[in-house]
Amino acid sequence: MAQVKISRILSKSDVVSCIYDVINSLRLSLRIEDADNKVLIGSNDINPSSSFPVKCGNEVIGWVRGDEGSSLVASFLNILTNAEFEKKVLAHEALNKYKELTMLYNFTEKIATCRSKKEVGQLVIEEARKFIKGDNVSIMLIDDESQTMGIIVASGSEVYPKIMLKAGEGIAGSVMISGRAQIINDVGSDPRYKEGKNKVSSLMCAPLKINDRVLGVINISSEEPYQYSSMDLKLFSALALQTAVSIENAIFFENLRETFITTIQTLAETVEKRDRYTGGHITRVMNYSTLIGQELGFSDEEMQRLVFAAILHDIGKIGIRDMVLLKAGKLTDEEYAEIKKHPVYGEEILKPIKQLRNIIPGVKQHHERFDGSGYPEGLKKDDIDMIARIISVADTFDAMTTNRPYGYCKTFDETFKELAKNVGTQLDPDVVAAFLRVYEKNKTLSLGV
Repeated sequence: MAQVKISRILSKSDVVSCIYDVINSLRLSLRIEDADNKVLIGSNDINPSSSFPVKCGNEVIGWVRGDEGSSLVASFLNILTNAEFEKKVLAHEALNKYKELTMLYNFTEKIATCRSKKEVGQLVIEEARKFIKGDNVSIMLIDDESQTMGIIVASGSEVYPKIMLKAGEGIAGSVMISGRAQIINDVGSDPRYKEGKNKVSSLMCAPLKINDRVLGVINISSEEPYQYSSMDLKLFSALALQTAVSIENAIFFENLRETFITTIQTLAETVEKRDRYTGGHITRVMNYSTLIGQELGFSDEEMQRLVFAAILHDIGKIGIRDMVLLKAGKLTDEEYAEIKKHPVYGEEILKPIKQLRNIIPGVKQHHERFDGSGYPEGLKKDDIDMIARIISVADTFDAMTTNRPYGYCKTFDETFKELAKNVGTQLDPDVVAAFLRVYEKNKTLSLGV
């Protein structure tokens, strides 16, 4: 924080008036100079017998030069200077506190929307570097099974160092054990420091702590020597506390999401187990759909909707009689009409589940055709949900590349030629083109299938 300047004190008319009143009443001969010996009041013609410093803290910011009585003016200026400095300190502290509270408030609002550990970590890194000097920031979490810490997200690199620290190992491991944040402004002299990929001169490390449980640590470091202050550590610790809460929420959300996905996969597999000829169909359609969605640049939210819809696209077959669903021969018109009801049955099954309502269009419309001749509603082109158009391609591809009682499977190359014949009639041209691009990149569609 900058010191108070004597010129600022003397810029106030009431102060100058008071000084001249003292000079005149005591008949003093003096001049007032700043720290660079520039005369602010009086003249160089005066031959001073004494010089009295004007200080701000321990720093001399000016001089009062004159006879012995000039010390009174110097004392007056020292009182005013230190009062001004105290006001400045209080204003600076209030501003820092306001910035800190504003940062934490904005951070809390932003982090509340994060739904994964890495998403939380990336936001924390962005925010930490706005308010605290640091070249490198990293977040390390404890693996409950091995009781070691590894980096989940770090600044400056997409590939995080494969560092695994045991409890008590290194500076971060020590903070993990103690549960107390630390400043190390001379990292090289700390015996706990283990040299890594990044140059580190100064470091702060804070635990990600909830009550008495430590989830991991957050580190921020400077490559050049830097003196982190207690104020920096206080702000960093506040950031770490909010980060710990959000990471724990993210872990809970991820576990909940995994349970949810497992549940709907189990639900979908109850249908698949009824038909011995379509084993693995749901997994393959989901994987093919995922590849297409990635190629089309789907967002995380869109990908989640696509995956769920692909898993449950045939859930409506629960409502189809076994004698129809499992029939090896050609279906009668009546039986085919019953099969065509499964997308509507799927809608009816999913509608009561609030979390799955947004995938209903993908499930209900995956047998619509691009030219409008599909079922159940005869939708065409862009009126068909994009998720449904993707599942339609993936579903058709899997049907042709899987052995069924009514036909033998084709090779991938043969199937793509067949898909091309149905572009613009049954299938969306853009979706087929995206799927073909994925295949052409490495002549495989391997994604856990």
